[in-house]
Amino acid sequence: MYKVLTLVFLFFSSLIFSQKELDINQKGAKQAVLDFFEGFHKGDTKLLRKMIDGNMTLRTIAKNKEGKIRVVKTEVDKLVQAVYNKPKDQKWYEKLLSFKIEANSDIAQVWTPYEFYVNDAYSHCGVNIFQLYNDGDHWKIIAISDTRKKDTCN
Repeated sequence: MYKVLTLVFLFFSSLIFSQKELDINQKGAKQAVLDFFEGFHKGDTKLLRKMIDGNMTLRTIAKNKEGKIRVVKTEVDKLVQAVYNKPKDQKWYEKLLSFKIEANSDIAQVWTPYEFYVNDAYSHCGVNIFQLYNDGDHWKIIAISDTRKKDTCN
């Protein structure tokens, strides 16, 4: 009986520890995404680069002028330069509506529906999907895919 109780205790203890570890990883991945957007909103390209891996991929899924869905690849440097060269009188704000996060100690995926505003005027909406890895010290973004719609998003 003692062995059975010990096994049950160890089983539930491991479940509690695993959930605790997952929560820590989810928080770390979420904070990396929030830090990325802090850099984006402030035009802080140093912070932006700190949050991304040098080989990050960036893809947008959107309709072209003919109404066909396309995948457009953007170089990371173009994103950073756009943030850096944004007109000083222009304000960009990406409002993250929620977070769905899957993570373990090495890798994470963060799903964030959003609305995008330019100078407080609605521009478009969509969903971001971030893929991140933990380098042992920090969470780094290795891929961002997003959708963009001018009308309302579901």
